[in-house]
Amino acid sequence: MSDKLVEEMSFEEAMSALEAVVGQLERGDVPLDQSITLYERGAALKKRCEAKLKEAEEKVAAITLGEGGEPTGTTPVEGL
Repeated sequence: MSDKLVEEMSFEEAMSALEAVVGQLERGDVPLDQSITLYERGAALKKRCEAKLKEAEEKVAAITLGEGGEPTGTTPVEGL
């Protein structure tokens, strides 16, 4: 398990760490206390992935297209 803070992870890092957590929990070979800690980390990782996806969706939605379908620029998205 990485010691990197969840808040500092990229989407890819968080997704990979989440997959590792899920794998450990599915195997069921960890003590109950550790399972609870893993579950909490998994919830934080899921939240991080959702936030990064939302950021990406907002950026994509802000791209404006010209007549030929080519990007002509972006419009500011509130909060970014």
